Amino acid sequence: MASETNANAQTIQAAQTTVPAVHVSQLVKRYGDMVALDYFDLDVQQGEIFGLLGPNGSGKTTAINCILALLTYDKGTIRVFGEPMTPTSYALKRRIGIVPQNVAVFNELTVTENIDYFCSLYVPKKADRAPLVEEAIEFAGLQDFRKFRPGKLSGGLLRRLNIACGIAHKPDLIFFDEPTVAVDPQSRNAILEGIQKLNKAGATVIYTSHYMEEVEQICDRILIMDHGRHLALGTADELKAMIDTGERITIETLDLTDETLAAVRALAFVIEASYDGRELDVRCRRGEHNLVDLIGVLRTSGANIGHLTSRPPSLNDVFLELTGKALRD
Repeated sequence: MASETNANAQTIQAAQTTVPAVHVSQLVKRYGDMVALDYFDLDVQQGEIFGLLGPNGSGKTTAINCILALLTYDKGTIRVFGEPMTPTSYALKRRIGIVPQNVAVFNELTVTENIDYFCSLYVPKKADRAPLVEEAIEFAGLQDFRKFRPGKLSGGLLRRLNIACGIAHKPDLIFFDEPTVAVDPQSRNAILEGIQKLNKAGATVIYTSHYMEEVEQICDRILIMDHGRHLALGTADELKAMIDTGERITIETLDLTDETLAAVRALAFVIEASYDGRELDVRCRRGEHNLVDLIGVLRTSGANIGHLTSRPPSLNDVFLELTGKALRD
């Protein structure tokens, strides 16, 4: 695992000596009086899986649609593989694949016909498409469902078909927008492994998701945005190191009094403490003796202590501190 991580880091470092896959500078997009993108910056290096995160209404979709030249914008610069991106940049658009959040396939067509149709938007000759369609079917694990129509597929298989339609033409840059929404764990794992396989084959990936564990699992770097602005950028570990939030401590106790809970909340390192009658949940600032000091307060009060867990800050903690809300809000 470490050798793979090092190899991927070296690949990204090498890519940084070339032009970025996507370069967005000082992008402004307004809808009347509302500012959707507020001098937004973004650089995605060739060869990386890049996570783009933000709560609903943060500007993610607007930014992506501007990058794809599906929206006009008021100010700023967008370049894809070093070239200006415009509505008529057809050569650039052939190098891009899009897997939208909402499944976009034709119910009247079979699996094979759907993939062939979307591939035909980029590859006009059927003889050239045939091997690409076959490869996409095998990549998505749809060999046994070639003649099925979408209505006969499970949610997970439908998501796989959506991906196959978006990547059949072998794009160099792929946008994945919430590709694992409402799928079973097995299909989710298959989708994530497929994205990593595409990346290892040379594709640059821009990935959005509301599942933090997915982002942490597959993304090389992550950008957090809100209110149309770039808030923070780095690896998952780098982002966690940027915030004041430290560990989260959970302690089973059945006899915590209001006075003891108030004493816990009064501790200097406590950001937030809640008690549901069974578990005390404490979000802490960074500190070396948080757990010892917390247990000391509980013991002094005579509260019984059961199972105890302490975990380091998560990406959701980063999100909460930077944006004031959880990602799913």
